[in-house]
Amino acid sequence: MHIDIYLVLGSAVVGFLVGMTGLGGGALMTPMLVLVFGIAPSAAISSDLIAALFMKPFGVAIHWKRKTVQTGIVKLLCIGSVPSAFLGTYVMHLMGDSATAERNLEILLGTALIFGATAMIVRSFLPGRRQLTDRPLTLRKYPTIAIGVVGGFMVGLTSVGAGSMILVLLLMIYPNLKNHQLVGTDLAQSIPLTMAATAGTLLFGHVEFALTISIIIGSVPAVIVGSLISSKGTFQVIRPFIAGVVLLSGLKYVGLPIPALGVAALLTAAVVVVMTVRATRADKSVEPAQLVLFDDGAAASIAPMFAVPEL
Repeated sequence: MHIDIYLVLGSAVVGFLVGMTGLGGGALMTPMLVLVFGIAPSAAISSDLIAALFMKPFGVAIHWKRKTVQTGIVKLLCIGSVPSAFLGTYVMHLMGDSATAERNLEILLGTALIFGATAMIVRSFLPGRRQLTDRPLTLRKYPTIAIGVVGGFMVGLTSVGAGSMILVLLLMIYPNLKNHQLVGTDLAQSIPLTMAATAGTLLFGHVEFALTISIIIGSVPAVIVGSLISSKGTFQVIRPFIAGVVLLSGLKYVGLPIPALGVAALLTAAVVVVMTVRATRADKSVEPAQLVLFDDGAAASIAPMFAVPEL
């Protein structure tokens, strides 16, 4: 089995960024595999899903220990996300592996990336929420299941959504949920979701194991290193730039003409500047150890193990 050293190095870069910023790996790894290394979208998506299984448990273990996981929400999300994630991989299988099918998958992936990047941007502009500690959480059964269905299907089909789309949708229907509870809950539900999607990819034969192993070798240690560094300070200012790159990658996937892509790049740059200013102000107003808990990616939540006292 051939291990591609360049894929290992590229995966290490992505893993490091995920560890430092907490952004979801699906929005970063898959575009790198397709756009930089020329890997077929179906193989890139499947390999990214399997690699995620080796990263997510770190964050989940920490949040479970700190009792920041809302198990009621997790159960409702999984009711929708687990079967729909499996369905998403089946739909990808039905699309086939022809050039037309791969192009259609690129368009779907681009749409998911645009939605995910937009969700990141919107979240940065949402007003601060009240942190209600005494009021019991009221579960919204059907909206929560619906979020699971939509997010799970998109993860199974494109690998994008667990760390951006689902989290922002949860934020909309549970506005009083604490940040670390929101993160812990999203991480916890992403484990069965990713397992279902991985089972589907293995069953339907999209996985290239040499590619997957190269990703795991590069990304998992780098995620841990990035998380250790993020525990020493906040790196929110990096996230706007990554969100901008993800958005432009999505626009390229869907086939936006070069002139229009240039205009989009200028507009995105303006938004990134505003987001960076806001993130810089947040870094100055919130303790570094607190901000680590706000991250929405799988691996960045390992950082509290090293920096944050027990809540």
